[in-house]
Amino acid sequence: MPMLYPSGHSSASSTAFTRRSIASIAYHDYAISPELFHWQTQNNVGPDTPAGRRYMESPQNGWRFFLFLRERKDAAYCALGPASKVHIEGDRPMTLHWNPEVPLPTELFRAFSVLRG
Repeated sequence: MPMLYPSGHSSASSTAFTRRSIASIAYHDYAISPELFHWQTQNNVGPDTPAGRRYMESPQNGWRFFLFLRERKDAAYCALGPASKVHIEGDRPMTLHWNPEVPLPTELFRAFSVLRG
């Protein structure tokens, strides 16, 4: 279960973008490689929404994002640190590719890999 945490913007100090446990929503979040993570926004986020613009205009708008991962809902998050936006496309949901400053450790890459079983 991935989570992005924004930093560097005064209104974001207590905001975390995380997945809610709703059975009817399926997010497509996975590691493409240890250096590239595929992440989708919530279904109501598009380029014309404040959240969508926040992603599209970062980091020039002062927003930085941090990637946190956990394998299960009852597990603790592993903080991977800052991630840079590499690619963005789509609308409701938007798809983003993030490059974590520190590559995913082998265990987490295997757990979140697009190739996982």
